[in-house]
Amino acid sequence: MNSHLRILTAIAFTLILIAGITGCSNDQETPATENPVAAGASDEESSVRYGLTDAYDNVRNGARLVISYNAGTDAFIGTVTNTTNAILTQVRVEVHLYDGTVTVDELGPTPNVDLAPGESHDVTLPVGGLSFTEWVAHPEVGPSSSGGEGGGEHAGEDGEHDAGGEGGGGG
Repeated sequence: MNSHLRILTAIAFTLILIAGITGCSNDQETPATENPVAAGASDEESSVRYGLTDAYDNVRNGARLVISYNAGTDAFIGTVTNTTNAILTQVRVEVHLYDGTVTVDELGPTPNVDLAPGESHDVTLPVGGLSFTEWVAHPEVGPSSSGGEGGGEHAGEDGEHDAGGEGGGGG
């Protein structure tokens, strides 16, 4: 009897762990920048907004994103790295631009990539001349949801990710 209980407990723990790795709505971020700008309550991605010269360096769902704005190329440039011992599927990156409390635009998501343990992928998101003073970035892992059943971070947002985001899902 005790062995059955231990097996069920182990299965439940494993399922909770898997849900934590692939889930999107309960993400935990650990800001690594020294100059974050506090964000307003409307920021869905994080409680931290970054200035034009700040760098984002956080792990979310096993994906470490290091990215910053490069004024010379007018693009966000960085890398996303798998920090787990498992393959991360459908990894993508988004950057949200703000001008004070107003959302200017969203860049991305980048095309999905699968990352083996320890593997990194270069990320470039062109800004296209948009004017902004603050930004928020984050990696996403697993299937994106465009609303309806399945939930996900952007559920109910009228298919924000349906066509691969800005640039039609190109590379």
